[in-house]
Amino acid sequence: MATTNIILRHRLEDERRRLTEQLEQLKASRPTENRREGSPFGKREEEATETTELENRMAIEKRIFDQRAGVEHALSKFKDGTYGLCESCGQPIDPARLEALPQATLCMNCKAAQAKNAKGK
Repeated sequence: MATTNIILRHRLEDERRRLTEQLEQLKASRPTENRREGSPFGKREEEATETTELENRMAIEKRIFDQRAGVEHALSKFKDGTYGLCESCGQPIDPARLEALPQATLCMNCKAAQAKNAKGK
């Protein structure tokens, strides 16, 4: 199990680096304030397109940021000595689940219960 945890920790660290690089690339590629000229439909079409592009970019950045936060949380659990334990019931998370999703914080039973509760709302 200790060897598996070392491998999972390295995977999480690699994932954190990858996500951080993605965020940096997105920030570096943000469009400048230069507006395109000559749209046949005028300024409103241009602004609508820019707004849609901005909303899409912000959604992608938020998704990547949230993923990185999950990875960071999992890495902090290594420091606390609680990695691999369900945050709801405290039982060990199935190693196969951690292999598939190293940042998992809930065992399958608690995750299923969470999903069921979310559907009921």
